[in-house]
Amino acid sequence: MKKVHLLHNPTAGDNDFSKKELVKLIEKENFECIYTSVKEDEWDAFQNDAEFLVIAGGDGTVRRVAKSLMKRKRIEKHFPLALLPHGTANNISCSLEVDGQIRDIVRSWHKSDLKKFDIGKVQGMKDDLFFLEGFGYGVFPKLIKTMSKLEEDPEADVNEKIRAARTVLLDIVQNYKARECTIKADGKDYSGMYIMVELLNIRSIGPNLVLAPSADPGDGELDLVLVYEKDRGKLETYLTNMINGENKPYKFNTVRAKSFEILWDGKDLHADDERIKLDDPIEIKIDVQPDMLDFMVMSKK
Repeated sequence: MKKVHLLHNPTAGDNDFSKKELVKLIEKENFECIYTSVKEDEWDAFQNDAEFLVIAGGDGTVRRVAKSLMKRKRIEKHFPLALLPHGTANNISCSLEVDGQIRDIVRSWHKSDLKKFDIGKVQGMKDDLFFLEGFGYGVFPKLIKTMSKLEEDPEADVNEKIRAARTVLLDIVQNYKARECTIKADGKDYSGMYIMVELLNIRSIGPNLVLAPSADPGDGELDLVLVYEKDRGKLETYLTNMINGENKPYKFNTVRAKSFEILWDGKDLHADDERIKLDDPIEIKIDVQPDMLDFMVMSKK
């Protein structure tokens, strides 16, 4: 019987499953399950006899686990990661096509494939950092800042929360002042006036906005998504359609590359769902670090 180590965020999303229910579901599929809440101290003391780690939470929980794994020494055990998506957006699990009923996801672990997952490494700030989903400037850091100040409706479900965030973003897009950005991607210049500059490792970020539909987190490249000042109206239309439940695709200006140099005329940026405030605009370098994580995905065979 394979042993798994379950890392659970009990406050993620709509709190669909309790500790007892999750452990019962996993053990019913003939896995031995060790449980840890990520809200506990020393939650990342991973059990070395576990075959893989199970993350029951949202994108933020996945990032916390990945950050802990990055700190481990090379000689320490490498753990594949299995996802039980319980967050609001779950962009990472969506990009890996890990969805459906929890019972079916758990059952798939018996014959799963391993998907290599790159990370983006950011240099130039006081401390180096990494991202799994995306890194960028403009309207998204502003969205994170605005949402952090709003009081969350405790009665709202996941769909209502996503719609609310899209509505806030639409207002930001309509009023955001375009800024100059000096950009080089694999040595080629893409400088201009933008309201949004995003480097994506996966297809969607934020409130399930698909900005790079062909992004592959295991291809050794990032998708640079550029929204110029002149494209503001197109982005407004895209968001309005999403808010109204119309899933009409929008083709963003996208460049695929491995290394980037960016100087944004502003002091706010984000790495995944974390907003970062700079003292002054600085040039930042981003490179792809390939094959840093292994995710268990449903087998195509």
